[in-house]
Order: sequence, then C-alpha cells, then structure tokens
Amino acid sequence: MPHPRPADGDPDAGRLALLLDSAFLLLLVAALSRYLTHHAGSPRIPWVVGLSAALAAAQPAGSWLAYRRPPAPGRRRIWPFATVVALWVVLVLLAPSFAWCAVPLIYTALRTLPARAAIPLVAALTLLVVIAEIRLPGGADATLVLLPPAVAALATGVFLFMARQDARQRALIADLVRTRRELAATERREGTLAERERLAMEIHDTLAQGLSSQQMLLQAADRTWDADPATARAHVRTAADVAARNLAEARRFVHDLAPAELADGRPLDEALRALAARESAESGLPVRFHLDGAPVPLPAAVQSALLRIAQGALANVREHAGASAAAITLSFLGDQAVLDVADDGRGFDGVGGSPGGTGRGYGLPAMRARLRQLGGTLTVESAPGEGTVVSASIPLEQR
Repeated sequence: MPHPRPADGDPDAGRLALLLDSAFLLLLVAALSRYLTHHAGSPRIPWVVGLSAALAAAQPAGSWLAYRRPPAPGRRRIWPFATVVALWVVLVLLAPSFAWCAVPLIYTALRTLPARAAIPLVAALTLLVVIAEIRLPGGADATLVLLPPAVAALATGVFLFMARQDARQRALIADLVRTRRELAATERREGTLAERERLAMEIHDTLAQGLSSQQMLLQAADRTWDADPATARAHVRTAADVAARNLAEARRFVHDLAPAELADGRPLDEALRALAARESAESGLPVRFHLDGAPVPLPAAVQSALLRIAQGALANVREHAGASAAAITLSFLGDQAVLDVADDGRGFDGVGGSPGGTGRGYGLPAMRARLRQLGGTLTVESAPGEGTVVSASIPLEQR
C-alpha cells in the first residue's frame, strides 16, 4: 500500500523530518562515542569515523525525500535512502554498537516505500540488529534478542494503522469536498430555475397581459378610426397608458420589487378594487370587487401573489372567456385568506389548462406555482357554458 506524502511546505512533515534527523544523529553520536571508548587503538576507527560522518551527511537527504518532497510522477526516487541504508549496514558490520540507529531508519523506510517493500526491509534491518546485539561483548542476552523484533513490529503496526487511517480520512475529505461542490452546483441550478420561474410568472402577469390589452385596444381603434375618430383616439391613448404602466412594471419585477398597485403600503383590498376599476375602463368588461370579512395585515409576498393571481385570472377572462361580467372577491375567513375571480363566460373543461381549452395557457400553472411557494392552493371550477371560478387560498398561520 503506497503511503500518501505531504506536499512541500507542510509544517508537520518538516517538524517530523527534523525530529528523525535529530534522533538519528544523537544515536549515531552515542554509538560512535561508545565505540571509541571501548575500542581505543582499533585499526577500524578511521573507517568507523568516516562512515559515521558520511552517514550523518546522507541521512538528512533521505528523510527530506521521504517527508518533504512529493514523489516524482510514475516513479519513486529512493536512492538517497538506499545510500543511508547501505552505509548503516556496513557500519553495523564493522561496529555492532550502531545497531540502534535502525529505529529512525525503520520509520523512514515505512514512509518512503510501499508496504510490500517496506515490511521485508524492516524485517531485514531488525534481523541485522539482532545479529549485531548477539555480537556485542558479553554474549547473547534474551532481552537484546527479543526487544528489537518487538520494537520493530510495534513501530510497523502503528505506522501502517495510521497510514490507513490517513488514507480513509483523505478519501472522506475528498468525498465531502466533492459533495459540497455538487450541492453548490445544485443550489446554483435551483436558484437559476427559481429565477426563471419568477420572471416567467412576472412576464405573464404583466407584460403579456399588457400586450394583450394593447392589441385589443389598437384593434378596436383600427375598426372605429374612420367612423368614430374620437373613440379611436381614446383607445390609442388607453393603449399608450397600458404600455407606460407595463414598462414601469417590467422595471419593478426586474428589481424584484412589489407591484406598483401595492407601493407606498397600499393594502391588498384597495389594490384589487383599483384593478377591477381599471379593467372595466380599459377592456369594457364590467368587473366588480367585493370584500368579505375584516381585513388583516398580510405579508408583502402574499399580497403580491394574490394581486398577480387576480391579474392573471382577469387576463384569462378577457382573452378566452367571452364573458359579459366578472367579479373579484377577497375573503378573510379567520384561518385563511381566499381570493375568488368569477366570470359568466363560456367556461371550459380543463383541457390545456386555460379557459376555452386552447392548450397554450401558462396562467393556471403560474398561479399554482405562486401559491405552492406560500403553502396555498388553487381551485378551478368550470364547465362549458357555465362560467369559471378561480379560487386561491393561503393559510394565514403559514405567513
């Protein structure tokens, strides 16, 4: 199992490398001092001192590679560590006192090599330590024979366990980062879709309705232009007023502002009353408003939604119903606010989602979407030849 390495600049890796270098040098100095004390005058002293100096110089390069430098792509550069091991083996064969320098080498081997190569190497280093301990003056000691394998096994087991834990933690972190990115992308998509839906509803309830009114007014002006120029000009002026109002509405919903009818804190019942009067004046369709119950304060989002629903329902009446009259009723029933828009037109059977069954209406789905965001419901009662009632209810406790 390959072991992950920290990237350059990891302070923990730097401190660990410094600790191993320091421990190795201290053990090396201690072993050299012991050898010089017990083997004064030995002809091997120059070789032992020279190998000790070479080992002291080579060890930092091996630990730096293992703990600080990331591996080269596709291969492992282990020659500095191999040099350290080779020098140490020769030194131990010359002077068994240097056997305990193996402890830092075991950690470096486990860090540098994959487990399938590190474990045999650790076993070989441990065997060499045992042989060196047996060669020490005084004969073999059971403690010196059993202690090195126990230390090596403990160090190897702990390191491999921590390496596996580190790999699991890295995998978990990578999974969490990936999940977080996916959630962020999903939230962006949902936000985009929600904004599209908002703009679609606003366009339907303002610009589309205004364009429909303008078309009807201009068509009426065209029909009466020669026979009744004054009436025709009145239709044109009304169409211009509708265009100006739609332009203002477009600017307001682009900035996500409340409808103009609700500006300056105007209550919903007054806005609906003004809507009924304006619809009667512009389209010629008599629309009356009725308030049922004592009004209670409603959140801006609820007022805006009910007003837009009333506008959309009247647009459907004007475009599809062929009605002679319509009525808007706002009711406060204690636990809910209910808006009803009724007409005496031709009605429909629900096919296509719009009066007349034209199959091109967006109004009813847009109304349902608005109410769904506020916890409300939309009910449509209609039958061919019996008119239509569109009813929107919003629970007051969910404001």
